[in-house]
Amino acid sequence: MSKIIASAAIRGAHAIVSCAEERLKEAIDAKGPDEPVAFPNTGYYLPVIYALSGHKVEKLSDMEKPLALARDMLGEIPTDALWLPYLGQTLDSGIATLFAQEIMQGIRYVIGPSPVHGIYLGAADDAIMRQRGVEFVDGSAPGFAAVVGAAPDSETAVKIARELQQKSLYVFMAGSTNGVCFADQLAEEGVQLGWDTRLVPFDNEVHGQVYSLGFAARAAMSFGGVKPGDFKNILKYNKQRIFAFVIALGEVDDEKYATAAGAISYGFPTIADTDIPEILPTGVCTYEHVVSSIPHDKIVQKAIEVRGLKVTVTEIPIPLSYGPAFEGERVRKDDLFGECGGRKSTCCELLRMREMEEVEDGRIEVVGPEIDEQEPVAVLPLAIVVDVAGRKMQKDFEPILERQFHHLINSAEGIMHIGQRDIAWIRISRQAIEKGFKLRHIGDILHAKLLSDFPSIADKVQVTLYTEEDKVNEILQEARIMYNERDERLAGLKDESVDTFYSCSLCQSFAPNHVCVITPERLGLCGAYNWLDGQASYEIDPSGPNKPVAKGEVIDQHKGEWQGVNEFISQASKGNLERLKAYSILEDPMTSCGCFECIVALLPAANGVMVVDRDFSGMTPSGMTFSTLAGMVGGGIQTPGFLGVGKFYLGSDKFISAEGGFKRLVWMPSHLKERLRNMLQAQAEKVGEPDMLDKIADETVATTEMEVLEHMEKVGHPALGMDPMM
Repeated sequence: MSKIIASAAIRGAHAIVSCAEERLKEAIDAKGPDEPVAFPNTGYYLPVIYALSGHKVEKLSDMEKPLALARDMLGEIPTDALWLPYLGQTLDSGIATLFAQEIMQGIRYVIGPSPVHGIYLGAADDAIMRQRGVEFVDGSAPGFAAVVGAAPDSETAVKIARELQQKSLYVFMAGSTNGVCFADQLAEEGVQLGWDTRLVPFDNEVHGQVYSLGFAARAAMSFGGVKPGDFKNILKYNKQRIFAFVIALGEVDDEKYATAAGAISYGFPTIADTDIPEILPTGVCTYEHVVSSIPHDKIVQKAIEVRGLKVTVTEIPIPLSYGPAFEGERVRKDDLFGECGGRKSTCCELLRMREMEEVEDGRIEVVGPEIDEQEPVAVLPLAIVVDVAGRKMQKDFEPILERQFHHLINSAEGIMHIGQRDIAWIRISRQAIEKGFKLRHIGDILHAKLLSDFPSIADKVQVTLYTEEDKVNEILQEARIMYNERDERLAGLKDESVDTFYSCSLCQSFAPNHVCVITPERLGLCGAYNWLDGQASYEIDPSGPNKPVAKGEVIDQHKGEWQGVNEFISQASKGNLERLKAYSILEDPMTSCGCFECIVALLPAANGVMVVDRDFSGMTPSGMTFSTLAGMVGGGIQTPGFLGVGKFYLGSDKFISAEGGFKRLVWMPSHLKERLRNMLQAQAEKVGEPDMLDKIADETVATTEMEVLEHMEKVGHPALGMDPMM
């Protein structure tokens, strides 16, 4: 605790308690000790005193006991020669301040001047408490800002108030700077004040902020079921359930410090625009206690961050209908206005963890041409970069959040999303464009849904969409480095060393019967999720798309079949699948949706398999193009002899190991071979065939199965000496 803040707060508390004592004496002299006193229309007496002490103030003489308690709680004002840990003394002095302030406000209802005057409303009655308090419980009001003082000018005040309103926060105003209150500034600009607009002017004196703390105390008793006098649970409830904070504008004097100390006792931090001492360690508040020198255009976001408040966007600001019903919608050729990715252009997606100060929440920017500026059928390159900051965000969570792009974007009417990472493909319908859809609305979707779906880890989300070719390629290179780093985390972990695999059902909107089973040695067929990602995803959201799959009893270790896995896929596919042999392409292979990076297909005459990726548009030795193969492999059905896979599965020891594994690979596109060369070479050496990459045919030497066989015989491919696959 800063000695400067402690000294000021304790000094302020002494002054306020002394003032309350004088005011109480004046009131008793004027009205007598039995004069009734209460905030209007409430059964909670003076609520802060009632909540924290259990004492019922019904007449003036009832104020003597809590005021004496306040005097006892006052800490000794620190001297220049004495240095101590001041936290306890300062917080006690803060509570003493609240008691004294509430007594003074109660006296005003007895002898004046009335708290209700001009634009100022005074204490909220129980009818307002019941009506508005429930909003704090159901989340429609995520919290409140107690604004003390005034902005440097009315225009700045309006901007701060509007930003708080946009976050659905209540704004409780009391206290002034040089005689001007924040509420006065709003009124001057014609802003409508009152409970209906959530801009509530309590009082022009700082003592009126005790109404804010009283409102919070009543919420704990009314909605939290905490008993009056149970001060520990009253304060605990407010810290954990009422997400409030103090915004201190302008000079902070001793009485404001004392009031802030009372708020900190509730777990409500103070964020100031002036250069006051800071209290950054966490403890009583969720995070920092006092943060200062925050610019006015950053102060709301900083307050939300420091309080640990989760503000969700309840309505996604896009011109299209949005919901799960649209996830499986296809955008056909006749309906198409424009597309990004596929084989027509580059499209990649990247989610990056960033520090709090590096992310401006809600900032959405399109760098390059917009889709609605194009003529149909438009083709644009696209790189979607989402920067996420959060107190509990981790690098391990990046791919989990990134993979959500698929179903989040698909939920918009008239928008189709397939793939992920650097093979994403987005199609936009004519009807969507006619309704006003732009690429920036993808940013609106991702911002809103990541905050609302992952409130425990995402505090701030910023989205940039690039459509300039050079910039897209630059992002693509950065993304591929990050993809590789993520994939390398799993090195050394084997299927046999774990008892649990993980499922992924993200793509069931397109393939209802498909169930992806992710093992340490077999990543998801989309290439975006590995076993560690599935584990982390389940930790984040146990009800989400990634579930633990207990392996259970071994049925066939060689082919990769376990009783627990079979039971899970039967349930998850609604009985359409009964068995899975994880290491086989010929018997009960894993199903596919449409998001696979590559397709593996049997070439019987060559006694091996070919692999083709999305970027290859030519004819393959199977006699089918990638598109034709995709139609056979996708849809959530088991197709023996065909397999959708993530490209890094080609370097796994478990790659079709039931049929002989890596040495069965006889053909692949040359660009894919080059891109995966290091991984493939390492696997070739591992299986004792160091020159095998030169023996794998590509489109430059073979486009038919017989040409593949001729090449294999010429170079001595090891598959020729293996047992027949069929």
